[in-house]
Amino acid sequence: MTAKNRPKQRLKIILLAGFALGAAVALSAYGLRGYATYFHSPSDLVSRPPQPDQYIRLGGMVVDGSIDQQDTQPPSYAFTLTDHKAEINVTYQGILPDLFRDGQGVVVEGKLPQPGEAFIATRVLAKHDEYYMPREVERALKK
Repeated sequence: MTAKNRPKQRLKIILLAGFALGAAVALSAYGLRGYATYFHSPSDLVSRPPQPDQYIRLGGMVVDGSIDQQDTQPPSYAFTLTDHKAEINVTYQGILPDLFRDGQGVVVEGKLPQPGEAFIATRVLAKHDEYYMPREVERALKK
C-alpha cells in the first residue's frame, strides 16, 4: 500500500464502520419497538385512546373513596385514577402494594380493551413516601 492510498483506505474503513453501526442501531430499535411501554394520563386516554389491547402505563391520583375490593382469590380491586381533568376506572387482580390508598399517586401498567371501558391493570406501582410522585405523573398533573 502506498502513502497516497492510506487516507482513502482509512475513509473506506470509517464509512463501513459507520454504516455497520447505523444498521445495528436501526435493527435494535426495530426489534425493541414492540416492547416499548408508553406513559399516558387519564386525559390522554380520553382524548386519544390507544389501540385496543395495546400495553401502556397509566398514571394519576387515586380518587378518594373509589377503591372497591372484591373478596376473591386472588383479591380483585376496582378504583378510579384522575389527573384532575379526566377520570379512568381501573380493575386489578392481585395484591396491591402496601402504600396504595386513596389520594396517592400511582402508575398502573396494562391495557384498555375499548374506549369507555375500565382499564385492566396487570401491575400497580405506588409511591414510596408522601413526597414522591413519579416524574411522568407530576408532569401530567401540571399540564
